[in-house]
Amino acid sequence: MKLEFIGADHGVTGSCHYVEVGDKKFLVDYGMEQGVNVYENAPLPVPPAEIDYLFVTHAHIDHTGMIPELVARGFKGKIFASNATVELCNIMLRDCAHIQEEEVKWRNRKALRAGKPKEMPVYEMADVEASLKLFNGVNYNQTVKVDENITIRFIDAGHILGSASIEVWLTEGSESRKIVFSGDIGNFNKPLIKDPQYIKDADYVLMESTYGDRLHEANVDHVSDLAKIIEDTFDRGGNVVIPAFAVGRTQELLFFMRQIKQNNLVKKYPNFPVYVDSPLAIEATNVFKDNLTECYDEETKALVEQGINPISFPNLKMTVSSDESMAINFDKSSKVIISASGMCDAGRIRHHLKHNLWRNESSVVFAGYQAFGTLGRALQDNVSEIRLFGEYISVNAHIETLKSISSHADKTGLIKWITSFEKKPAHIFVVHGDDRVCDSFSKELRDKYALKAMAPFSGSVFDLITGEWIKETKGVAVAQRAPKEAESSVYLRLLGAGEKLLKIIKDNKHGANKDLAKFADQINDLAKKWEI
Repeated sequence: MKLEFIGADHGVTGSCHYVEVGDKKFLVDYGMEQGVNVYENAPLPVPPAEIDYLFVTHAHIDHTGMIPELVARGFKGKIFASNATVELCNIMLRDCAHIQEEEVKWRNRKALRAGKPKEMPVYEMADVEASLKLFNGVNYNQTVKVDENITIRFIDAGHILGSASIEVWLTEGSESRKIVFSGDIGNFNKPLIKDPQYIKDADYVLMESTYGDRLHEANVDHVSDLAKIIEDTFDRGGNVVIPAFAVGRTQELLFFMRQIKQNNLVKKYPNFPVYVDSPLAIEATNVFKDNLTECYDEETKALVEQGINPISFPNLKMTVSSDESMAINFDKSSKVIISASGMCDAGRIRHHLKHNLWRNESSVVFAGYQAFGTLGRALQDNVSEIRLFGEYISVNAHIETLKSISSHADKTGLIKWITSFEKKPAHIFVVHGDDRVCDSFSKELRDKYALKAMAPFSGSVFDLITGEWIKETKGVAVAQRAPKEAESSVYLRLLGAGEKLLKIIKDNKHGANKDLAKFADQINDLAKKWEI
């Protein structure tokens, strides 16, 4: 029974952890790395074809974005997630594949002109479709016996719609252990969704630490702050451009916009238009409407019961097609534009930045965390010029940040979550935070709360029965990584088929000699056809 740390250890993206119990193997999350991580994520210790299950904490791409690649490489096991997460992954993974395909097409056109080799997307839409067939939806607080070794339960983490902490009970022979994966822990008193639930007991806990070194400002009035930015920008004749994560943040912003209009807080422009320019955000908004019973907080439920749509209002415009998106920037009247991606690294937001960053009249409003190495973080850090679509663009627009709007708990919220365990866990593994934050937060848990907390690096392996380290790594800096050759999705599928074949061979170790000989001859005949 062992736990291996794969990704988002001393880093904030590419979340993934691996567990073996008995003859079963499973992952918790399989996310995409975004921005710049200091340390390299570890490779999986076994081929994907040998992994039996994947448990997903929530739909954000840094927790799910590499699932189609895992499937392309041979994973055929069951994927378990909350019902809302299944619905969101259905649209988010498709969107991720689409963005990759479009970005690669654009870069390859440039590469062709420059005589450079083509790039390949990480995976294709066919891989997404194959992965979505493996998802199984689970209700919050429903105990699910996965097999004789593993039982799971999803608890509302209050981070985004469908987000969960996962309780996992493991049995191996006469030994039993309980491990909790926090996922991303939500902030208090967020609009629309519930606050995080707390868990009573565990032997081991893996908990995130994204904001483990800071406190959100108290008594921040996002509605009033946003209303003032809108009015000041419109007075200058500019647009308000808001890069926003399509899931969670866009819907919160719509909730704020409804309040601004309902209370007439932008008095000179009461009927100002708000554009949601993100097909993904539009689909995600529909998922919000379908999951209110399980996920909405009491205030939002009360609005719905009064016949009020909490995220709709007059002059809200949803743009789906590319033509509709382009038309926004040909309209010279002032407007609010909410578009993805939230860190400005892909998607339609980059076009709106191109048309507005150079304008002193306009404002760009950040309403979420901007990872180091992203365009959003560069703009927050007051760069004077950026490069978009091959052009250098001066940054003259007003750069604003809505404070403490994070969907992550701050240090106080994280400490409340971990100290709500009625019995202290034997070990707490601090993950999903910047390098120094993982260390400082685990030290605080040790020094102030007498908790046995540590921040392991990717590649470390822990024995869950003995409570001892099998292997401790120091972390491999990304700067030391050798360049990786691009691999097509079809090649990954071929590689996965080979790994699956190897698994079948190993599973038939004790088969009849006659059958094994026949199997070997069939493989050799196939190999002869493809030998170079």
